Amino acid sequence: QLQLVQSGGGLVQPGGSLTLSCAASGFTLDRYAIGWFRQAPGKEREGVSCTSSFPGNTNYADSVKGRFTVSRDNAKNVVYLQIDSLTPEDTAVYYCAGDPYYLDRSEGYGCHISYESDYIDWGQGTQVTVSS
Repeated sequence: QLQLVQSGGGLVQPGGSLTLSCAASGFTLDRYAIGWFRQAPGKEREGVSCTSSFPGNTNYADSVKGRFTVSRDNAKNVVYLQIDSLTPEDTAVYYCAGDPYYLDRSEGYGCHISYESDYIDWGQGTQVTVSS
C-alpha cells in the first residue's frame, strides 16, 4: 500500500504563493498517478490537478489553470503542488491521492481529476487558508 504524507499548508495573504508537498513511501512513486484535491467548507471535494510518470502528463481544473503547477521528483519520491496568486476562494483542505491503475483505466491512459473514485490511497490532508 502506498502511504502519502502531506506538508506545506498554512495561512497566506491573498496574492501570495504556497507549495504543498506529498511524500510517498511503500512503493515507488512512479507506479502511481498522483492527484490533488481540495474541499472547502460547505462544498464538495473537487480535483484540481494530477500528474503521472508519462512525460508531460499533467492536468488542471479550469478554476486553477495558470495558477497551480504540479511537479514530480521521483528520486525523492515527492510530488509538489505550487499555488500562485492565491485568493480566499482557494481556502480548503488539500489532499493528495494515488491511483495505482492509471495505466489501465477505461477513461484513458494517464492521470485524471474528474474520477475521484480512481484514487485509492490518500494523504491526511493539509489546510490552506487565504486571508488578509
